[in-house]
Parts: sequence; structure tokens; C-alpha cells
Amino acid sequence: MADDLDWNAIIASGNDAERPGKQPVDGRSDDRDDAPAAAGAPQPMSRREARARSAAQADAADTTAQVPQARSETPQGPNDAPPAVDDAPQARADAPQAHGEDALHPEVHALLSDGVAADGVAADGGAVVGGGGGAAGGGRGGRRGGGGRSSRPPREPRRRSRAGLIAGIVIVALVLAAGVGAYAFAAPKVRQIVGAISGSQESDDYTGSGTSKVTITIKQGDIGEDVAKTLQRSGVVKTSTAFYKLLLSSADVQFQPGSYALKKHMSSKAALAALQDKANRVTASIIIPEGTALKDIEAGMVSKAGLSEEQVSSAAKEVGAYGLPSGVTSLEGWLFPATYPINPGWTAKQYFQSMVDTMKQHLATAGVAEADQERVIVFASLVQREAGLAADYPKVARVFQNRLDQGMKLQSDATVAYGTGNTHRVTTTDAERNDASNPYNTYVHEGLPPGPISNPGDVAIQAVTHPADGNWLYFVTVNLETGETVFSDTYAQHQDAVKQFQAWLRANPSYQ
Repeated sequence: MADDLDWNAIIASGNDAERPGKQPVDGRSDDRDDAPAAAGAPQPMSRREARARSAAQADAADTTAQVPQARSETPQGPNDAPPAVDDAPQARADAPQAHGEDALHPEVHALLSDGVAADGVAADGGAVVGGGGGAAGGGRGGRRGGGGRSSRPPREPRRRSRAGLIAGIVIVALVLAAGVGAYAFAAPKVRQIVGAISGSQESDDYTGSGTSKVTITIKQGDIGEDVAKTLQRSGVVKTSTAFYKLLLSSADVQFQPGSYALKKHMSSKAALAALQDKANRVTASIIIPEGTALKDIEAGMVSKAGLSEEQVSSAAKEVGAYGLPSGVTSLEGWLFPATYPINPGWTAKQYFQSMVDTMKQHLATAGVAEADQERVIVFASLVQREAGLAADYPKVARVFQNRLDQGMKLQSDATVAYGTGNTHRVTTTDAERNDASNPYNTYVHEGLPPGPISNPGDVAIQAVTHPADGNWLYFVTVNLETGETVFSDTYAQHQDAVKQFQAWLRANPSYQ
């Protein structure tokens, strides 16, 4: 331990004979007499001289041999005076030498006297200059300053240093962990800043006056944020944020409920100007053609009536709220194809209710009893998708009715396609026609499909309630341009009609 080391034993030269009365044992001295040295004997060195001496010895020694360092627990006494330079032991010429306090560099003096911490590390984190023996504030005092221990408790520098290292590691780990969590939040903003500086930031707004036409509707009670979302949803502006920011910076902007003819891909500035122009105000409507499927009607309500997909979808799922027969699970087939004026104050449910009520009125006009409404709609939706020319609707209805009467499968491609989710075609593949998991596959399952496959109009409803007279069991369109259709009583006749259709396709490859 440092308290058991004799300072002079550590810093003395290698000749022990020059130290009268001192017999070192394992680096310790049993003679702790504080009396002055005998006349003519070498004078004890001050700690500063000892440090210089020790540094010279360390430089001369092999790198594997190290001079033990002692720590002092007693500060240097105020009466410690350095001996004469001539009395100090001589060190190597290239070794640093201290010639007294006044000869020290001010910064070195400060480090040695006030700014030195344990283990040769300055209090401000720098290394101790000179590096000799015990630093001020540690180790046993020199002979001239009086011995004894300091009243301060001994320090534990290594333990504190190790604790500081652990604390530093913990702090770094916390910073890294926090950095990972914060990256997702900060990265977009950093990219915006970098993009703004480099000029590569993607704009959140279109430029120009737009491209294709589109009609949007501002509903009663819509605020600026609602209008911005409607414009983005309809493809007019690139982002609702850009348009809304423009609104906040524009004074005295008011929107009138109604429909407006705009264009897709307009800049926010151009879109705002168009909405303020009364010339763009139109009497818009939701137009539902015969045979339109529910999902297409929903899309039309979103684009025309200024409603959100969530509002429309939620209203469509409330099937029991529209007064339909029990057991009906979808609005499909119950929305009469017609033109419905846009009412800015209406909700999606009000639009659907109007369409359902219109269908019921037309069923009543066609003489369909309430108990038969569901079957008529399912049947009529099939005819609506399969028939081409209006004159052929009653014949197509007769073909399907004859098949039902004879226990034959309907074998309608339109029902199979609907079951696969495709509402825009009536052609199918062999695999689709053989798929028994499709409940709408009338090539596999007997009878009518489990529900409507489109929303039929008056012509289809009339055809089902008043089918044509005939024994037809088959039909095929043999000319896709004119819609000409051949009806057959037998399968052989039908095969001849199919060959006629195939010949037309070879002559018109663009239809294949």
C-alpha cells in the first residue's frame, strides 16, 4: 500500500550505500526518523525534484521495468522549500528537470498544485505533466514538510474511474436506444430539410390547371378541411395538406354547397380559384346505368357526392335499415338504375334509401308482389348481364326459365364471373367454371344464384315477369359488334351457332 512506502527509498539512486542508516526491505524503510541528515550527506529531495528524478529514471529504464508510483495522502506543506539545484541528484540530460516552483511553467505549476487528481489525471480530464512521484494531495509527505496523514479520508480513484466508465457506457446505450426510437419520427423531417437544401424535395402539390374532367361535391356543413379531403379523394389535388395550407393563408374564402366541374391534377391554387368561380357550378347527378354492380355505385357516390369511402361502405353494410325482405344480406340488386341529383346535405344512407325506394316503386309498377320481389330481382339481374339487345331480353329470360323448369343447370358465365369478384366481364375460364367453391357457379350448382349479380332496370324486370314464348334452351351471340344472338332448341343447333361465332372471331381478331 502507498502508506507503507518510503518516499526517499523510491526516489533514491540505485546505490544504497549513499543512504546512511537506511536498509530497505521490499521497498519499505524501517527508519522513519525525521531528524536532519548528517553533515556532508546528500540532502533529501523535494517532491518536485523527486518527480523530475523519477521521470529521468523511467526514461532510462527498459520499457518492461516500471518505477513504482506512490500516492500521497498529505498535501504539500506551505513550508516545503526546494533544495539548491547543485544539491539535487543529477539526471539524464534529456530528462525533464524542475528547478523550483518559480521555474515551472504556469500551467504545469497549476496542474501540480491545484488541478491534479488521483492516478496522474488532471481534474479537468488531462494527463498530469511531468508524471513523477506522488501527485499533490496523495502519498506520504516529504521530509521537509512534516509527515503524518491528511485529515481527509483516502480517495478511491480507481473505483470511481471504473464507475464513471460504466456510467458513460450506460449513457451511450441510452442515447443509442433513444436514437433508434426517435429515428422514425425525425427521419422524415431530416429528409425534408436535406431536400429543401439540395432542391430535391418532392412537392406535395401539382402544377398547372389540371387534365381530365371530374365533378366534386361540397356538402352542407363542410369546412375547409373537409373540402381539402374531398379534392384529394377525387384526384383534383395531390395532397389535402397543401390545399388546406393555402386556405389558411387565404382571406375571406367561403364555399357554397353544390357540385363543381374541376379537373384532375390541379395545383391547389388553381383548384381554389375554380371553386370560387360560379361558372364551374354544375347540377351534378349520380348516374347508375342498368346492370351496374354495387361496388361501382359506391365508387360513384364517393366521386360525385363528396362522401368518403368509409361513409359509403358503412351505410351499405346497414342492410337491415332499408326495409328489405328478411334474409337479404346485401344492397346488391336493390338499387334501381337511374339518375339521382346530388343533394349536398344528404348522407350516404339517404342516397341508398332513395335508390331502394325507387326499386320498390318499379317492382310494384311491374306487378311484382312483395313476396316475389327478391326472386324477381335475382332473376332479372342475371338477364340484365347476359342479354345484349333489348329485344332479346324476353328470349333470354325464357331460356333460363325453360332450363329451370327442366331441371337443367343455368350455366351462366355472368354468375361465375361475379362469384370471382369480376363484375365487368361475362367470359370465364375452364378452371373458373369447374370451381365448386364458388356459390355463384351455375355450371356446378343448380337453380338461381344465391343473390343478385347486378342492379337490373325496367327492361330486365319486364322480361322476367313477361318472358317470350319459345322452347329455347341455348343462346350465343354470334356478332359482338351488332349484338346478334342465335337461340337454339337443341344442343346440336347450338353447336352450329357456336361455330358461327368462332368464325366471326377469326375474322375480327381485335375482339379476341
